[in-house]
Amino acid sequence: MDVLGNYKSVISARAADKDIQKKAQDGGIVTTLFAYALEEGIIDGAIVAGPSDEPWKPEPMVVTTKAELLAAAGTRYTISPNLQLIKEATRSYGLDRVGIVGTPCQVQATRKAQLYPIGMRDVDDKIALVLGIYCMENLSYQALEAIVEDHCNQKMESVKKMDIGKGKFTVYTERGAVSQMPLKYIHKYVQPGCHVCLDYVANLADISTGSVGSPDGWSTVFVRSNKGNAVWDGAMAAGLFETKDMEGVKPGLDLVKKLATEKITKNQKHVDERKSFGLKADGTPKALRNPYETP
Repeated sequence: MDVLGNYKSVISARAADKDIQKKAQDGGIVTTLFAYALEEGIIDGAIVAGPSDEPWKPEPMVVTTKAELLAAAGTRYTISPNLQLIKEATRSYGLDRVGIVGTPCQVQATRKAQLYPIGMRDVDDKIALVLGIYCMENLSYQALEAIVEDHCNQKMESVKKMDIGKGKFTVYTERGAVSQMPLKYIHKYVQPGCHVCLDYVANLADISTGSVGSPDGWSTVFVRSNKGNAVWDGAMAAGLFETKDMEGVKPGLDLVKKLATEKITKNQKHVDERKSFGLKADGTPKALRNPYETP
């Protein structure tokens, strides 16, 4: 199995637009692609993780302009339930061509909704562009709050940016302070569902992207589907990206493969454990026991 999934090309890239570069988490790939797709009529709107009333707590929102995209740019390291807006985007907003961005599990759910549209009537054929972002594991908002305020000793409302890289979780404040904690201390906060996910690079997206493998301020981009290829080629022809060949980039594709392999290897153990849960050594079910009964 190729741990990076099927793809047509892989490139190191960043947005050519300086405004997007300033607002973006890394290379501004998602913001740029959605802005291009909106302008070209490939999508009528996109479902993204936008800001909410609480600092750094994402809220899914439908955007239809570049200005709205810029307002939502950047990574918030906690769950944003983007899929819950798919029906609303097509019905309340009346969109016929919807873009959606999500983590690997959300991309998988989107594809399942397209294949088996139970409860998603008249929605499956309106999903026009699926962008994926790399994800090793995710956090609840309460966990993120504990990490930032208790471990990094910063108030959520004073934070300007958060970043994960080089084995550390880093918090940058509006006043220029930088606080860090080793990633090994974050693991106890991770959502339980993350432990059975075997996809690091959003294999089923049209295009997936993340900072790993590329220099600071750039992103590693996998162009995966025919649709993704057409959108990427169009955006490149419009001069929207600066690119570098992955062969000459450090730390390069080997680091992406390493992390993808680590995630799969680690989580496969949890998957295997769940398969045998409640079974005897010979594979037969254990007898049910009254929980109030003394063993």
